[in-house]
Amino acid sequence: MNLKSILKDFIDLIFPRCCEGCDMSLAGNEETLCTTCRITLPRIGVNSLSSEVMQYKFINVQQVVSTHSFLLFTKKGKVQKLLHALKYKGCKEVGILLGVMFGQEMLASGSLPDAALIISVPLHRKKKKIRGYNQSDLLAEGFSKATGIPWTGTVLERVRYTDTQTGKSKHERRENVKGVFVIKEPVQQQSIIIIDDVLTTGATLEECAETLLNAGCKQIYILTIALARH
Repeated sequence: MNLKSILKDFIDLIFPRCCEGCDMSLAGNEETLCTTCRITLPRIGVNSLSSEVMQYKFINVQQVVSTHSFLLFTKKGKVQKLLHALKYKGCKEVGILLGVMFGQEMLASGSLPDAALIISVPLHRKKKKIRGYNQSDLLAEGFSKATGIPWTGTVLERVRYTDTQTGKSKHERRENVKGVFVIKEPVQQQSIIIIDDVLTTGATLEECAETLLNAGCKQIYILTIALARH
């Protein structure tokens, strides 16, 4: 065992690193999530019933070629815990890791979208200033790292600060985000992935897609780390 390993083990003994999913101590080369959590996270299969439900959410936008979510979001579940750590506890590494895992598994399953660019859903500058970062940027960065598809967080801008979507009906959510995005930079690519953290009604993502389509995009693929069941 080399000096670096000995020092790492000593630091872990004094300041144990814990899994963001289950709070158990991480061992050896484990980072952010323990091996058990990585294996047992509730995945959504590409051809599952949930996949059909996701696609139906965007039935009014024919240019949305496909929609995929990586994990199933349930209240008080492990996925909620991870996303809470990412959004509210400053655990940026959770976003990178989940993006990487999602990208790796899409590659392995042969379901990676044939897209030229990944675009993250932007936060309003006020909310981004409070949080310090945009969690969707981290997810896009991780997904890009795993797949080699370039990403950007500067094409779209959120120009209006909106109330939380929580508790709103599907119609209210759509009205709440209507006209909230604008194109900040010219879009050269015609086939684009939009990536976000959680898919609920799809109102925000649909507004993103419409904004990009109006700017000349031809095909949209929607990817989210989690799907929330109502």
